Amino acid sequence: MQENLRGDSRERCRDTSRSLLSQIRDLVLDGSYSSDEIIPEQALAEAYGVSRTPIREALKQLENEGLVEIRARVGTFVRYPTRREVIELFQVKESLEGLAANLLAQRAPTEEIEKLQKNVQESFKVVDEDDGAAYARLVHEFHWTLVLGSKNQKLIENYDRLMNQLTYHRLVLETVSVPGRIKQSIHEHQAVVEAIIAQDPMGAELAMRNHVHASSRFVLYQPHTQTVGE
Repeated sequence: MQENLRGDSRERCRDTSRSLLSQIRDLVLDGSYSSDEIIPEQALAEAYGVSRTPIREALKQLENEGLVEIRARVGTFVRYPTRREVIELFQVKESLEGLAANLLAQRAPTEEIEKLQKNVQESFKVVDEDDGAAYARLVHEFHWTLVLGSKNQKLIENYDRLMNQLTYHRLVLETVSVPGRIKQSIHEHQAVVEAIIAQDPMGAELAMRNHVHASSRFVLYQPHTQTVGE
C-alpha cells in the first residue's frame, strides 16, 4: 500500500476539493488496506503533503466512527464489524431504508423516482453483461437515491454513518458472485419502485424492508464475508 500511495493513490490525495478526513475515510472503506495491515501515517502524510498530526487527528475521528482501531505502540488498523454488529447494523438499515421508501412514496412523483426506474433498467443490462462491479455501483446509487429522496436530513445523516460502519460496498462486491442473488436483488428493487410509483407508502416500506432483510441473509450466511469475532 505504501508503494500505491506513491503511485495511483497519490492522485486521489491531490483532491483539494474534499477534506483530508473524507479522503482518508475513502481509503479505509475502499479496501486499500487489509485488516492485518498497519495504516502508514508517514506515507499518508507524504502523499497528502501534511505533517503526521492532521493524519493522526483524522484517524482518531475514524476510530470514533468505528472504522479503524488504534492499538497503542503498534499502529492503526482497519476495523471490520463483528458478525453481531453486522446483524445489528442491518436491522437499523432495514428500518431507515423502509422509512425512506415510505417517505418517498408520499412525495411521488419526483425526479428521484425517475432515477430509480433508470437504475433498475440499467441493472438488468449489466447483469446480462455479467458485470458485477457495475452492478455494485448501481446498488450503491439505488439505495442512496432512495434515502436522499426521503428529504429527511436526520435520516440521511444517520444512514451515511451506518453505511460506513457496515462497509456496505465491500459486502455487495462479496455477494455479487452468489448464484442467482443479483437477479433476485433487481426484482426486489423493482418491487420497491413499483410501490413508490403507485404512491403506496406502506407497500413501499414493506418491499424495501424485505429487500434489506434478504440482503442481510446473503451477507451473513456466506462463508467468504469478512467479519471478525461474534
